Amino acid sequence: MRTIPELFIIESLTLEDEKAGRQEGELISRMLRLGGKTRTQYYYIRTEVELEEMIDLFDESNYRYLHISCHANSHGMALTFGDLSFSKLAGMLNPCLEDRRVFVSACEMANESLAAAILRETGCYSLIGPKRSIRFSDAAAFWVAFYHLIFKANKLSMKRETLRRRITELSAIFEEPINYFASSSTAKQGYTRVRNRTRVR
Repeated sequence: MRTIPELFIIESLTLEDEKAGRQEGELISRMLRLGGKTRTQYYYIRTEVELEEMIDLFDESNYRYLHISCHANSHGMALTFGDLSFSKLAGMLNPCLEDRRVFVSACEMANESLAAAILRETGCYSLIGPKRSIRFSDAAAFWVAFYHLIFKANKLSMKRETLRRRITELSAIFEEPINYFASSSTAKQGYTRVRNRTRVR
């Protein structure tokens, strides 16, 4: 399948977040459009049924990059109305991850458990996201800077070394550790953790 080097954003927050205007994904999409990425797609959802629909749209779009913005912990993600385990999320995503990358803006969501669930034998290139809890303002600023720099370097593709370098630089600037898991045909677990050289307190 030939994928398109564009970003597809799915966001789901609490009612309190909505009222406070904390829609990070919407901000990212607006900033990308200002930078010329006018085909960026953004969808706000509240339920599991809507999530399924958006994943189908992502699949049909052939977009290469999926960004999920939500609340989460080390076991699963939260929607406005309801929670979802990583195993269930993986079951929904895995059929449409070949030749694609997944970015998650959610506390503790980019972990070994989710990496194992979506990177093993799916053809997905990588999973990238914060290692620990992160403030809304820091997450929004990080992702805007990340996508701006990544697409400025190359609008058509994201290479592993470029990703590693930008993650290292921005982790240092924002003082936030970022996990980067990449698929691997040689690693027993089906993926490897790409090390960045920044040590964040």
